[in-house]
Amino acid sequence: MTDNRTLRVGLIGLGMMGRHHARVIREVEGLELVAVADAFGDPHGVAGGLPVLGSVDELIEVGLDMAVAAVPTGMHEEVGLALAAAGVHTLVEKPIAASTAAGQRLVDAFDARGIVGAVGHIERFNPALQSLRKRLQAGELGEVYQIATRRQGPFPARIADVGVVKDLGTHDIDLTAWLAQSEFETIFARTTTRSGRPHEDMVAATGQLANGTITNHLVNWLSPMKERLTVVTGEKGAFVADTITADLTFFENGTVATQWESMAAFRGVSEGNVTRLAIPKAEPLRTEHEAFRDAVLGVRNDVVTMREGLNTLRVAEAVLESAGAGQMVRVSGS
Repeated sequence: MTDNRTLRVGLIGLGMMGRHHARVIREVEGLELVAVADAFGDPHGVAGGLPVLGSVDELIEVGLDMAVAAVPTGMHEEVGLALAAAGVHTLVEKPIAASTAAGQRLVDAFDARGIVGAVGHIERFNPALQSLRKRLQAGELGEVYQIATRRQGPFPARIADVGVVKDLGTHDIDLTAWLAQSEFETIFARTTTRSGRPHEDMVAATGQLANGTITNHLVNWLSPMKERLTVVTGEKGAFVADTITADLTFFENGTVATQWESMAAFRGVSEGNVTRLAIPKAEPLRTEHEAFRDAVLGVRNDVVTMREGLNTLRVAEAVLESAGAGQMVRVSGS
């Protein structure tokens, strides 16, 4: 960071994610948490010496450079539009909104004011995925054939207003398009609801990106085993990123020449070296806040933009449409 200004930051939503945002805002150089708000109070005691305000309007009155909205998904549009109207740079937790129509209104509002609007797709800032993307860009895997993700575990009590596709699945949709640098074109999905809640709690989805990469995503809240894996398979082997441990492993294609002439005609692969790569492991939320700060200061721009967040939500809605119709769906806008 080269700009020496200290940015005044407001936080609305003091639940599970809000408490982590409060901690990291206080830790990051160049940021000062000046106001917090939550109509339901401060259950985790994160306000410190700050008064707990009751609304986004009260938050804005304090005078802010930037804000973080960690409110439930159904409130993202209302809170985001108020912050945009006040000219406050804003990071909204993912997904961008409860519907693509609401997401589009947020994109338009922030574009109209010429201010930074970002979406908290935090997996992009996981050290394993950050390193993986750089390696893919450098050609270490050659052509990418497939990106497969598995995101499974028990139900989190914090989620009430969306199903597993918009809550967890949007992580995988975003990171897949980001790693491949290509948008989703088609999707086919199956969902089920097994836990008695109103929304789907398990999904299996297969897609294809505009650049030809095929994708596969298993996401659920029904597994007692927590798993967060991304597997990218390509011309030279496969990378496996574990975003729980932030480990990145490279499975290299074997280079031993095939002696059997008739077998040599097949373009198969064999097992090669397996390397667990040593990478620095910064906290993803801290990296996300540093990127947002730098975007506000105009130093760099590698946040997840609201337009990208909208594209991700569009794919999530296509997943639900496909599951409901029992057929492949072409993603709108692709």
